[in-house]
Order: sequence, then structure tokens, then C-alpha cells
Amino acid sequence: MNESKAMILGCAGTSLSPEEEAFYRRHRPWGFILFARNIDNAEQVRTLVTALRASVDRAGAPVFIDQEGGRVQRLRPPLAPNYPAAALIGAIYARDPEAGLRAAWLMSRLHAFDLAGFGINADCLPVLDVPVEGAHDVIGQRAYAREPGAVEAMGRAAAAGLMAGGVLPVMKHIPGHGRARADSHMELPIVDASLDELRAHDFAPFKALSDLPMAMTAHVVYRAIDPGHPSTTSARVIADIIRGEIGFDGLLMSDDISMKALSGDFAQKTRAILAAGCDVVLHCNGVLDEMQDVAEEAPVLAGRALERADRVLSLLARPDDSDEAGLRAEFAGMTDRVA
Repeated sequence: MNESKAMILGCAGTSLSPEEEAFYRRHRPWGFILFARNIDNAEQVRTLVTALRASVDRAGAPVFIDQEGGRVQRLRPPLAPNYPAAALIGAIYARDPEAGLRAAWLMSRLHAFDLAGFGINADCLPVLDVPVEGAHDVIGQRAYAREPGAVEAMGRAAAAGLMAGGVLPVMKHIPGHGRARADSHMELPIVDASLDELRAHDFAPFKALSDLPMAMTAHVVYRAIDPGHPSTTSARVIADIIRGEIGFDGLLMSDDISMKALSGDFAQKTRAILAAGCDVVLHCNGVLDEMQDVAEEAPVLAGRALERADRVLSLLARPDDSDEAGLRAEFAGMTDRVA
């Protein structure tokens, strides 16, 4: 029985070192994530993805990537076209909601064409954060809009486009990063909004899309809910808000724990994340010493976490029969008019 540990890990470079391969084989992460440092050319990416899966003896192991468009896009030309940021899709939607929803679906369906060609089967998209005036630009143009209903609609279309192409979506950053006034890659944001404000604005898109299979947490403190812990390590936020009010019962992964928002060493962070109720810990930077500490603390998936992980994998399906060239031409025509 090939039991997987409750973690998604990165790797250091464009191929696996013997040390990395032995480490993955021993500790069996549930999934992997790729960054720009892991990407050189098409054949190399396919070989790396195959090697990652072989290291855990699971041909269907999920391989994630952040392929949003705009400034957050790991695959670039010539491996994939440069796509616009979500805000441009939002501009189309503001003019013509039906066209905006079509554009959101199209961009994700095209992402799925790109990713599936490399064996990548999960995209950390859609971004469901709803920015407010004065918030840090870490979300900014990555958001579809500043109105929850519009974000919900385009996020739903984007998730559907990925799944039509056989790629799993991950909504982020639950329960909402759009109000943060700091970049959680560098420091811990603290949000002072009331619970009523958060319910009406920040939580709304996640609640509407709570049936999606996976979500990634926000490294953000919401003083109105738990002033002492960011949501990633807050049992109160996860139980009462994410699982309770929002109603999300899919696989909950942390945002990257190598970001500077979380305190403690990697063993402490891993324990705190899992104790708070996250199903899986995400560690992205590929530093083996740090991953060792995560792996020593991450348990084998069991119970509800295992059920959720298995459900995710059961949703992987063959792509639809969309005409790639036709969809690319349609999308170019839509976006050229607003670029």
C-alpha cells in the first residue's frame, strides 16, 4: 500500500537530484508543485513531471502550478503563451458580462491545454480574493474585480474551464486576501474589518464556490475572528469560517509555508497548520533541509483528509473535445479589443 503524507512539495531545479529522489521515495508526498526555476524546455518539463511521479510510484500524483496569467505565470513562451491578468477578463465582464464569463472560461481552458501537454494536472486558480481600496498590490490585477458577485461568476467560469480540460482547480486564498495591506510573502497581514464586512465582501465568492475540490488558505490574521493566529494556523478560522460559514468540505491546503508571514521553524509551522485543520501542507521553495523538517512532522493522510484527497483524484477526467486552435483564435479576438 503506497500511503502518501499530508504535504505538497517543490524541487530545487530542472531535474531531480539523487538526494531529492531518495527523499521523495522515503517520505511520499501526496503531490508536487512546479515553479519557474523548474522549467527550461518542453522535454525537460515532461521528464521532470514523470520523474516526480515515479519517485512516489503514483502515476496520477497531482502536480500543481501557479498558472494564472499576468505576472503570476510559471510557463512562459515558447512553452505557453503570455496570458493577460484576471483584471483584463474583469474589464471584458464589466462591459459585457456574458463575454466576460466566456473569456474567463476560455483562458482556463487554454491553460489546461498548455498544462496537460506537460502532464501537469492541477492549477492554483481561480483567485477569488476581492481587493478593497488601499489594499496591498500582492493581489491587485490578479483579481477579476472589486465586487464579490463578479469575482464569483468569473471564478466559477475559470474553474469550469480548467476541469473541462482535465485539470483540477484550486481556489485561493480562502477566506480572502483582498483586504490585506501587506504582502504575506514578506510579512503577516492583519485585517481589522468586522465580521459582517468580511461576510459580505471577502467570504462571499468562496461560499458561492464552496463545492470546488480544493482551496488554499490565506496567511492573514482576521482580528474579528482570531486575533492571535493567521487563518492557516487558526482552528477557529478553519472550523468556524472555512468549514462552517463558507461550507467548504474539499481538500484544504496551506499557502506556501516558506513565505515569511508564518512564525516558527518548519517543524513548528507544519504542526500548527495540521493541528488547525488543514489537510495538506504546501512547501514550495525546494530547499531539502526545510522539506526534511516538514516531512518529519507531516502524517500519512488518513481519516477525512484522506477521503478529501481521494475525492480530488476521482475528479480527474479526460479533457473535452474542444478545438484548441479555434479557442485560441476566439480568445485572442476578445482580449485584443481590450488590451
